[in-house]
Amino acid sequence: MKIIIHGGFFSESSTNNETKVAKQVALLQIAKEGHAYLQNHSALETVIYTVSLLENNSLFNAGIGSQIQSDGKIRMSASIMDGTTLKMSGVINIEEVKNPVFVAQHLLDCEDKVLGGSGATAFARKNGFEVFSTEIPQRKAEYEAKVSGNGQGTVGCVAFDREGKIAVATSTGGKGFEVPGRISDSATVAGNYANEFCGVSLTGVGEDIVSGAVAAKIVTRVTDGFEMKEAFAKTFQELKPIDGFAGAIGIDKDGTIFHQDSHPTMVFASYDGENSEVFQ
Repeated sequence: MKIIIHGGFFSESSTNNETKVAKQVALLQIAKEGHAYLQNHSALETVIYTVSLLENNSLFNAGIGSQIQSDGKIRMSASIMDGTTLKMSGVINIEEVKNPVFVAQHLLDCEDKVLGGSGATAFARKNGFEVFSTEIPQRKAEYEAKVSGNGQGTVGCVAFDREGKIAVATSTGGKGFEVPGRISDSATVAGNYANEFCGVSLTGVGEDIVSGAVAAKIVTRVTDGFEMKEAFAKTFQELKPIDGFAGAIGIDKDGTIFHQDSHPTMVFASYDGENSEVFQ
């Protein structure tokens, strides 16, 4: 049983040691908490739970602490994919919910599995998700100063359970100051994809990730027989012509954990019950 999570990219990793340490501690703690949950839950249940922990931590740009768009509103996106059933569900540009990943979870059993904008928000209200503002003072101050605090912020989780099943979930608060209606990669197969062979979650610049179809490419290559390292390397090589800004985490059917980024520094942590790794 293994788990790996990411918390996006951030410049503070090299300029603000206090912030760096805070994120290292938080990610490792959440990875271990997610792994403990995995002991008695499926991979699918675990990625949903673990991403909700990341959404609840204002250090990261998802859920609480999400970026503010150019019109002063916060719109979030999240998705889930079950590698066993191949069901994917998600919400795009949903407003005023605490945990977008839980709304995505609710959509897994619906016929229409990916909803956007006002439709996603209306679905959330109809199904008991209360109005909740995810704006924090830091984001408001950044917006008023016309400064984006973290343009490549996304959180994600890949889990491998005791039955060898894989699942993935990804959530984002956007890049900040984007045009309302902009679609990120997080609720697409470019940013979040899994099957029985591999699961991958992305963070970075959504437009680059979509252009590279990154998650789907990596998973497809592993399915076709590539080793994880090879699948990641080839896919990231294909991002170079556009100087693609991306970071990815993954686990394959053998429980192999892998991560790679195209630019420093993706923040991540992994845990398998004995060994842990956290970004440096």
